[in-house]
Amino acid sequence: MITFSRVGVTTAVFLFAVLLASPSRAGQGASQTAAAPTLAGDLQKDWTALKDTLVKLGGAMPAEKFSFKPKPELRTFAEQLMHVATANVNFLRGIDPKITPPTLPEKAAGKDEVLKALSDSFEFGSAVLKAQTDATLAKNVEGAPRFLGPSTGARLVYRAMGHTWDEYGVMTVYLRLNDIVPPASQR
Repeated sequence: MITFSRVGVTTAVFLFAVLLASPSRAGQGASQTAAAPTLAGDLQKDWTALKDTLVKLGGAMPAEKFSFKPKPELRTFAEQLMHVATANVNFLRGIDPKITPPTLPEKAAGKDEVLKALSDSFEFGSAVLKAQTDATLAKNVEGAPRFLGPSTGARLVYRAMGHTWDEYGVMTVYLRLNDIVPPASQR
């Protein structure tokens, strides 16, 4: 039977804890070269990923189904995508008024035109975000949508992304009602 003195166990536990807390030699190089995450950087990554998800979703619907709507009082699939594009521009335009927003068509219906407008709205958002720092995103935005009240740039970006994810959920139903598995759910 092995017996440990109280000092021996305490010392062993302490040394084990120090080893766990110490970065390994392999990890040291990576942590020294990798930049610490920033709010601006995280928003840029999330915005780019959201664009990829939405463009793939729009691309999955056949062109002849862009006029599909589940019920007469609802938007068509094309109108849903244009709604996202318009909201993206409206949420982000006040963050950096020096960056010119795209001119979106009022009534886009064709697949190519709608996907271009959607992509343009995300490219505009990317340009706005690339010009930001954590400090500028924390500032109050003068051109924020009135219904939000006083808002920082970061809040406007989060609201734009939240809105887009809400509409994404709606549009996955449009695809499934047409027997199409959304790209993010394909295996």
